Parts: sequence; structure tokens; C-alpha cells
Amino acid sequence: MGTVVELRGARKRFGEIEAVRGVDLAIGAGELVALLGPNGAGKTTSISLMLGLRRPTAGEACLFGLDPEDRRARSRCGVMLQESGTTGVLTVSEIVDLFRAYYPAPLPTARAISLAGLDAKANARIGTLSGGERQRLYFALAVCGDPEAMFLDEPTVGMDVEARRGVLESIHALSAAGKTIVLTTHYLEEADQLAHRIVVIDRGVVIADATPREIKSRIPSKRINFKPDTPIGASTFSGLPVQGLEVADHRVHFLSNEPEAVLRALFERGVVMRDLEVTGADLEEAFLSLTRRP
Repeated sequence: MGTVVELRGARKRFGEIEAVRGVDLAIGAGELVALLGPNGAGKTTSISLMLGLRRPTAGEACLFGLDPEDRRARSRCGVMLQESGTTGVLTVSEIVDLFRAYYPAPLPTARAISLAGLDAKANARIGTLSGGERQRLYFALAVCGDPEAMFLDEPTVGMDVEARRGVLESIHALSAAGKTIVLTTHYLEEADQLAHRIVVIDRGVVIADATPREIKSRIPSKRINFKPDTPIGASTFSGLPVQGLEVADHRVHFLSNEPEAVLRALFERGVVMRDLEVTGADLEEAFLSLTRRP
């Protein structure tokens, strides 16, 4: 599997702030990688380095083995950034057709529009689109060139449930067709659903790089929450194998690898529970555990 994008000891400083602090990352052909991190962690800056939109202060960035600013590399990429803009005068079909012309072997215009779920808006002027429809248009512009690699920065933000589901299905289909996809998202269920690999960046460094299953295995496997009949405090859980204990708003939440033992002990300590739920821990708990500030 060839390497599509690579950062080697990449650093990026903005004045006194070092947004990326020595990131080493390689993404191979056909991978769908979710780049996760809190706000300000360095995700968008890292993508900007990968694409040559910013130059590293130190270290290197390569795209298809070339300088990211090299047109030969850029012609093989489709990009959807958080901050995009288009003229409101053209129609959806006209602007997709315009962007197709930048690529050597683009998708048919109708196909790109369909992948974004905008068939009904093909002849609408861009200025009349809603915020969610504009976001889908930016997705169509990212895929219209039939690129080998796609960089999708928060692709479903602002979309309604149906539109979001349609775009996720398109991303899954593109990945199944062998496209390399780098995705950032604050919707962690999207990353869990789509990604072959999760890379977590926090404070400018990579703190985790593994499959979603491996990331989730780093924390206790069960999430328990219930409403106690009478107020209880953290002392009630003294000596019990729990993590991430929260007692707030008349509800109790915690994680544990031994939920049966914990619940048995709580019953023995006289705790009366209502609305008890025991579920599998998800990527959100793992992410919060990895990035939780001391």
C-alpha cells in the first residue's frame, strides 16, 4: 500500500503559539482516517500542512510523494474545508461543471450532484441554498473531480439528519471504491461508523493512532447510569472499580469493567436505583478519556 500523505516531524507556529508540535503521520492508499481532537488541537492546521495551504515551520509534508504545492499532487485531491465560499450567481450544476474542468478525468456532473444529495437543486442558484444545502454543495465540489484522495474537514456540520445520513453513505461508498479519505469531525459516531483508523491530536501532538475498536478498548467496557432515590456522593463508591464518576442533576454516571460487582456493592450499601442503564462504552468516552485535562 503506497503512502498518499505524510507528515514528518511537522511543526507549525503562529507567533507565540505552536499549533502543531512535531507530528509524524503517514496515511496509505485506500485508508479512511478520522482525525479527531478538541477545538484548537491542531487538526485543521495539520490538514492545511498536508495540502500545502500552509508551510510547516519545521519538518516536512508530502502529498503523493511530492511537495503538497505541486500541481501534479493537487490534481489528485478533492478538498472540503470548514471555510469555503462560492459565487451565489451560478447554479449548482454550473459551478460543479466549472470545478470538474480542473481535473483530468472528472465524474459526470449529475453523478457528483447525486453523491451530495442535491439532485432537486441542480438548477437552483447557489444564493438560494440553505446552509445545509451549501455544505452539501461543497461536498459535491470535493468529489466532482473523481480524486484519488479526499480531505473532508467537518463535512456534515449544519446538515439535517436525512442529508447527513446521505452524505455519510456517499463517503462510505467512496471509501469502498478505494478512495483515500482524511476526515475530521466532532460527531464521534461518524468516525466510529466510517473510519478504518482513528488519529487523535491534542495540543499539537498525536496522542493515539489505532482502529476504533482498539481506541475503545483503552477504557472500561461498560457505561452505567441511574437515578438514585436519595442523594448520594462520591464516598458511596469508595473502593469500587469505577472510572469517570459523575454525580450531577440527580443522576449518576460512571464507567466500569465490573458493572455487576459495582451494582451488587451499591445495593448492599442501600442505594435504591431507578432508570438503570448499562450499555457498552463508545468512542466518545474513549475520546474524552484520552483528551481530558488534568
